Amino acid sequence: MRGLTECSQNENILIVHVISNRKLREYILAGHADAEAPLTAWFKIAKAAQWKNIVEVRRVFRDTDVVEKYTVFNIKGNTYRLTAEIFYPSQVVLIRHIMTHAEYDKGDGSDYDSDGD
Repeated sequence: MRGLTECSQNENILIVHVISNRKLREYILAGHADAEAPLTAWFKIAKAAQWKNIVEVRRVFRDTDVVEKYTVFNIKGNTYRLTAEIFYPSQVVLIRHIMTHAEYDKGDGSDYDSDGD
């Protein structure tokens, strides 16, 4: 997986660009090897998506939640949570955090972007 830094157009269709998959790689290497396949699958789906709003996101990831300005994805049967900011007009997704469900439940969401890019 390579980090993407700009939107591209192909026949006037914007493709979602996930900015930096570094967080995915770091999380997997930090002892969460079981998250590799589901995070890789999420990344592939997200970068190929053409979401216009949360309704369209939920057609693919039905258990996705919105918390303030963040979209929260359940990963690996709700074992993990991936929080991201989605900028629909520019088709950009910024990964903010990946954490276990238990870690997510401990927080109030106020620090989602504390170590964001």
